[in-house]
Amino acid sequence: MGEWANGLCGCMSNCTLCLITYIAPCYTAGKNAEAVGDSCIMVAVVWYLFPAAGAYLCAKVRGKIREQHQIEGGFGGDCLVHLFCPICALVQDAQQIRPGETTQGESMARE
Repeated sequence: MGEWANGLCGCMSNCTLCLITYIAPCYTAGKNAEAVGDSCIMVAVVWYLFPAAGAYLCAKVRGKIREQHQIEGGFGGDCLVHLFCPICALVQDAQQIRPGETTQGESMARE
C-alpha cells in the first residue's frame, strides 16, 4: 500500500498552497474535487456555506485520492481529519494530487 506524499502537518512544504488554502479553503477544496472528477463549484460552494457538509464532501474526495494512490484508511478517518483539521487535510490532499506543483508566481523566472 502507498503512503501520503506529505504528512498531515507537512503543509509548509508548499507555502503558497498553504497560504491560498488558509485564505480561501473553498478554492482548494474545489480544485481537489475537480482533480478526481467531482464538481469543483458544488464542493467549493457547499464548503463555503456549510462547512460540516463541505467536510463530508471533502472526505469523499479524500477517499477517491486514497483509492487512486492505494493509501490505506477509511471514510470515518477521512471525515474526522476534515472536521478537526480541515486546512491541513486540504493541503495534504492537494499535495498528493499534484506533487511538486508550483504556482504561477513561483515558476516565473527572473529576467
